[in-house]
Amino acid sequence: QAMAPLHPVAVQCQEAQMVVTVHRDLFGTGRLVRAVDLSLGSASCLPLSHSPAEDTVTFVVGLHECGSTLRVTSDSLIYTMTLNYNPVPPGNPVVIRTSPAVVPIECHYPRRNNVSSNGVKPTWTPFRSTLSSEEKLLFYLHLMNDDWSAERASTVFQLGDVLHFQAGVDAENHMPLRLFVDSCVATLTMDRTSSPQYAFIDFNGCLVDGQLDDATSTFISPRPRQDVLQFTVDAFKFAGDSSNLIYITCHLKVSPADQAPDPLNKACSFSKASNLWAPVEGTWDICSCCEMRSCSLAR
Repeated sequence: QAMAPLHPVAVQCQEAQMVVTVHRDLFGTGRLVRAVDLSLGSASCLPLSHSPAEDTVTFVVGLHECGSTLRVTSDSLIYTMTLNYNPVPPGNPVVIRTSPAVVPIECHYPRRNNVSSNGVKPTWTPFRSTLSSEEKLLFYLHLMNDDWSAERASTVFQLGDVLHFQAGVDAENHMPLRLFVDSCVATLTMDRTSSPQYAFIDFNGCLVDGQLDDATSTFISPRPRQDVLQFTVDAFKFAGDSSNLIYITCHLKVSPADQAPDPLNKACSFSKASNLWAPVEGTWDICSCCEMRSCSLAR
């Protein structure tokens, strides 16, 4: 019809809301529908404004309002709701002159690009996403070559050699983290509780092997990164053992990088030159419990 608008329903998909403009000549017949007979979504939200001069009705609703539904595809987020026309007979309730109508409305948002005109750097992460990431910390412990440039190809050592350990954690999806080696135990089997055993790191980060007269074991300071810790241990074997094979089990843990080291979160080496325990970072007093062979926050 000549009077009918080309597009009786127009939709603007904005960043957090959709604006739906409805021409009252909804069916293109020249007969205008009443604004009170129009609603949006399963919640039947009412229009925000009505322009008699232009014969339009405007709805402004949030993407998650009025009973909208969200569908996620590989490329898009699709918000769907309906424009509802439910005519109520104004005069004689016995007869009606128009039929109800439902117009589907969709807003598509690309998942792989910025929706807004400016790049957005989020300052928050949804709780579910955060929880999912924090449940999956990836720790590693490698034997490195002497200059720390690559992982050591061989696990065979001679007595008199030095073992170079590098412990770390993949903290890519996390707040900044600082890694600690709580303990390391050597055993003859894969069972860390088996006997004999030798704990060369103990008491929440004390490299006790470095106190022995024939050892130079130490944590490397400074760290290459907060989420990496390196240490050296002089090669050893169990007395009376002929298998020449040992298993090493270490307990690694992390704390927030901005949390000050304390007696339970530390990396302490024994300095024979000063006859004192020294931390990789933090105040010297956090290492005093290494001498007492018992560490806790109370001390």
